[in-house]
Amino acid sequence: MSTAAVSAAVTTDPWLSLRGREFRSRLILGIEQYTDPTLVSEVLRSAACDVFITTFDLEQTKPSLLMSDLDDAVGLDDYVWIGTTSFARSQRDALLTARRLRDSYGIDIMKLDVRPSDNSPHNAQTVTAAAELIAEGFEVLPFILPDPATAVALEQAGCAAVRVMCSPVASARGVVDERAVRETMAAVSIPVVLEGGLGTPAQVVRAMELGADAVLVNTAVAQAPSPTKLAESMRLAVEAGRLAADQDLVGPLDK
Repeated sequence: MSTAAVSAAVTTDPWLSLRGREFRSRLILGIEQYTDPTLVSEVLRSAACDVFITTFDLEQTKPSLLMSDLDDAVGLDDYVWIGTTSFARSQRDALLTARRLRDSYGIDIMKLDVRPSDNSPHNAQTVTAAAELIAEGFEVLPFILPDPATAVALEQAGCAAVRVMCSPVASARGVVDERAVRETMAAVSIPVVLEGGLGTPAQVVRAMELGADAVLVNTAVAQAPSPTKLAESMRLAVEAGRLAADQDLVGPLDK
């Protein structure tokens, strides 16, 4: 395969297709922490993202941007628009957030998070919430702690992909337990997104080398001195890690 063909395969082949919408970029950026719509636009474009994520804060304690301002700055028609329940601290709140996003914006692809006060995914509640949302017609991308049995349960429930935590959110610790992450990815045939604690481009490269279909990064970019520059670095890291994984350049992984 030529260098150009490999590059095209890394950056343009869709890794997920849902209801006629294609996810091509293997880098997803959360935008819940931003207060400037122009910066959101610049960061998404620097990262070459094709997904725009929005949510509701049911407790109204987080900073928020007006959707009209975001549409003017970002151009939402250029993105696959999905929702997230990342502020939900219970199964009930996750379901309520998802339903409000659909009622308000017609969103039917949901990045499902059920994270209690410790800010880690609650696997059992996530499985139950995912099944309920799927029954209501949502496409669901749930967030879990590494666990093969939970991943299999979510695949069997009909989830479109599964998102696996690498390390505590915003910890910048990278992939802490590679064995557990690899075993979870190997247990399912649906796409796997790695996220949580990916704080540097090197950590993103490693996540892709492990075989992730995509990565999601949020705090590292949002809190960087130059979010746009780090977003671009993360994009290049995704491409480098994916290329290495596709071409078997990594060698045997630690057992």
